[in-house]
Amino acid sequence: MTAQTQRTSSRIQLVLLFSMAVISLGGAWLLFEVSRGSGVWGTTNKGTFVDPPLTAAQLNVRDHTGAMGITEGTWWLWVVPQGPCEADCRDTLHQLRQLHVLLNRDAGRVRRGLMSDTATIDAELAELYPQLAFLSGNVHSLARGVYVVDPIGNVVLHYPIRDAERMVLDDLKRLLKVSQIG
Repeated sequence: MTAQTQRTSSRIQLVLLFSMAVISLGGAWLLFEVSRGSGVWGTTNKGTFVDPPLTAAQLNVRDHTGAMGITEGTWWLWVVPQGPCEADCRDTLHQLRQLHVLLNRDAGRVRRGLMSDTATIDAELAELYPQLAFLSGNVHSLARGVYVVDPIGNVVLHYPIRDAERMVLDDLKRLLKVSQIG
């Protein structure tokens, strides 16, 4: 084999090596772009993330005594009815109480609250749900629905007020499993 043939053979091998790398990277990039454009990508949550991010401090959340409405280290489920708590709100409160029981050993890590513009206590609801916290704050910043609030006070997920219980249970179990706080 002559020196010229050997150089040509080496160049062909080098070009093939670089072309395989370029084709591999190009294929991986193409797969990534195609899968990313196909809708929701990489999330398993059922609720929608609250965007822009909100905190309980920004919402000025207070309990019925006027004290800060949430305690650090506790996950919260807030029901925000945007007005008086009517039939669908009451149904959601009932479903969240059942959900709370389904959490088993993690039930102590979660509290439930009813948000309104004033933290007045509805006597009927207080009798039906003795563990329910009556909270007030800037509810005009929140849409009607159920919210998951993390132990630091970040409002994380939102669900429609109707038929939220299964979605909330799935997401909350996953959050409590991976959470290092609360």
